[in-house]
Amino acid sequence: MPDKLAESPCQSIPLEQRVESLLFSSERALSETKLQTVLGLEDATKDIKQAIESLNQSYDEHTRAFRIERIAGGYRVMTREEFAPLVARLHAERQQQRLSQAALETLSIIAYRQPVMRAEVEVIRGVACGEVLKGLMDRRLIKIVGRAEEVGRPMLYGTTKDFLRIFGLANLQDLPDVQGLTREPSWKPAPSESAQDASAPAETEETESKETTAETNEPVAEAAVSEETSE
Repeated sequence: MPDKLAESPCQSIPLEQRVESLLFSSERALSETKLQTVLGLEDATKDIKQAIESLNQSYDEHTRAFRIERIAGGYRVMTREEFAPLVARLHAERQQQRLSQAALETLSIIAYRQPVMRAEVEVIRGVACGEVLKGLMDRRLIKIVGRAEEVGRPMLYGTTKDFLRIFGLANLQDLPDVQGLTREPSWKPAPSESAQDASAPAETEETESKETTAETNEPVAEAAVSEETSE
């Protein structure tokens, strides 16, 4: 019993206040699983959701400048929309580093069409986007999520959890509908090598012939990947 109490600190304090303290002190959104772990609770998802609803109701009744929102698969305390201009003045320096139009266009295409190849992004935008992709990766807004089942196995890009957090989205389904952008994956990622090995047939002369061909083409694939990475 003492060990259980040690894993569940501040048990005498109401759950609402404990949840509130964690959300206020965190710099990132906290999922129900993370909240349960820190609180030392089990099967408390429903209780945590009720605590958050109760807190938001209290914030609304007392016209507080903030409320708890679901962001990037978790919860976070955020200021209300009407205070955005005021908060923007406080963070003016950070706003100067906002994304360029080219970066926003590229990021939008990736968000709606992920996983997507660089070639398709460039076809849609009509310009090369190597530097833009690099900038978005440096900001941790996109990442490489696999390789396409195409010659050379080009890299596929997708958005990150930071993308959801920065743009205030709970998940990709919260993206608004945009004319001209269908919300569906552009390419199917290639299966991993382990999966290919598991489904490979028994070795025959035909199999050995295919392996020889694959080995012959391997330098070409490596050159294609190298060229894309250098751009």
